[in-house]
Amino acid sequence: MTATMHAVRAHERGGPERFAYESAPRPEPAPGEALVAVCAASITAGELDWDATWTDRLDGTGHDRTPTVPSHEVSGIVAALGSGVTDLAVGEEVYGLIPLTHDGAAAEYVTVPADMLAAKPECLDHDSAAAVPLAALTVWQALVDHAALRPGQHVLVHGGAGGVGTFAVQIAAALGARVTATASARDGEFVTGLGAQQVIDYHNERFEDLVHDADVVLDLVGGETLDRSWASVRRGGIVISVVQRPDPEKAAAHGARGVFFTVRPDRPGLLAIEELIDTGRLRPVVDRVVPFTETRAAYEALVTEHPRGKVVLHVDHGGAGEAGEPG
Repeated sequence: MTATMHAVRAHERGGPERFAYESAPRPEPAPGEALVAVCAASITAGELDWDATWTDRLDGTGHDRTPTVPSHEVSGIVAALGSGVTDLAVGEEVYGLIPLTHDGAAAEYVTVPADMLAAKPECLDHDSAAAVPLAALTVWQALVDHAALRPGQHVLVHGGAGGVGTFAVQIAAALGARVTATASARDGEFVTGLGAQQVIDYHNERFEDLVHDADVVLDLVGGETLDRSWASVRRGGIVISVVQRPDPEKAAAHGARGVFFTVRPDRPGLLAIEELIDTGRLRPVVDRVVPFTETRAAYEALVTEHPRGKVVLHVDHGGAGEAGEPG
């Protein structure tokens, strides 16, 4: 392996316009880490607004770490191992969520703590596997760790056709819940096909007029949608947002709990998700796959469009051109 690689990096904080496709030093695995030859990576709406994307702390109080590489969901092949790693092997196909304060996978190689990687689901190619880790772990941690979801409970998912929402509908259904989801009218049939028993057209219907007994509300939208969610959760229920912190006074007034959390890397969660995938109860929804040289345009599309499912970056180690700016 050469000492350099191609990567997409931003040298100062900002939006997609800051990205350049360029030559960069290839990282070396530290003790406890694996060097992964990236086959595919996935991107997330709002990722460039996170303090963790640009600093070494989740709350933004840490040190600037530009130039930074985006995209924290990876699927690839173990290329080398740091000292002390005994549960992975060079050549093994893996997938995982890279720590949010770590350089991401929009590159030919990335180092990842080995205990945050798991074997890639056998039934998925790398492009599909890369769409899984952040979105599916977010849902798993929300429904299992925070909500302790039980079969027969009612889950309301806001944004059921999006990158995280498609996993939320499927995982809630796989765990035995009754699922209601909000989506646009054009996505109604699609979201029903994922396992929702009711789909509410958020353009023309007010979900709080139709749902009053949700045990769990999973908010993937924030703002007014989060504020209106208290009318849909039952007393003793829980409103979970991954966008912003729910108002504790409103939670208390409605006799419910409000939770905000940031997804964390989690190998046991990945293994549970892998079982759902390999047994046919969960499938990633990929809106499009683009060359990672087009990372800038892919992030711009997240702002200007509403992709159905995830946008994936494909890394072709044999087809990388000269370093320069992406199209």
